[in-house]
Amino acid sequence: MTRAAAGVPHPAGRVGSRRAGRPFRAALAACAAFAACSAGGGQNPGMGDEYRTARFRLVRDHIEARGLRNPAVLDAMRRTPRHLFVPEALRSRAYEDRPLPIGEDQTISQPYVVALMTALLDIRPGDRVLEIGTGSGYQAAVLAETGAEVYSIELLPGLAAKAEEALRAAGYDEIRLRVGNGYLGWPEEAPFDRVIVTAAPPEIPPALLEQLAPGGRLIAPVGGASEIQELLLAYRNEDGEVVIEEHGAVAFVPMVNRPNR
Repeated sequence: MTRAAAGVPHPAGRVGSRRAGRPFRAALAACAAFAACSAGGGQNPGMGDEYRTARFRLVRDHIEARGLRNPAVLDAMRRTPRHLFVPEALRSRAYEDRPLPIGEDQTISQPYVVALMTALLDIRPGDRVLEIGTGSGYQAAVLAETGAEVYSIELLPGLAAKAEEALRAAGYDEIRLRVGNGYLGWPEEAPFDRVIVTAAPPEIPPALLEQLAPGGRLIAPVGGASEIQELLLAYRNEDGEVVIEEHGAVAFVPMVNRPNR
């Protein structure tokens, strides 16, 4: 859930896993049935070959070319139909490596950033993953394509409804969604093996660390609203201590509804 320039590296710096390829096949079937997936003149814009070629080119030229080599993540990015998570008028731009507006002053994040954050989580099939900030639903879909059991929280009800519609239409029926304050996490379903935050808090919310399982990993852009944030990876070492790694500067929309202390 990022602002217009968000989800982009700064130049200074739902339950159940999915069978590989199943969501995308479902997405193709769903889109074939809807005129919304057609371009002008009543022609289908290539729900198979055209989008597949663009998606593979995106991964090759903008993700692999930048050094990301995680096979599971690359495969997930190749399979996830990003065009189903952007407004119809922007589908021709769906496989550009940049954020795009999705309404309510929010954007779908840059694909490279989605891939990078997913790779840093080091997801194993069956891992329970909590996403804070559903946004368009695209990041949740990528997580599901890695074999994760995905739980996703969105603060904005209108955006949550659109994301749910897009995810269901694309065949991601097992992703669990709720509207709520991401700072509080999802305690009823904790602990989680992985947590991903797609909006920038001033510091890592303590509740999210508390809901992280032993050996778990958390990725979040951390920093103030008027500054460039740092992409932080947090995990617990063998002594139970939280270790923080820095992975470059990013720019995300600020995370709101911080609980009073």
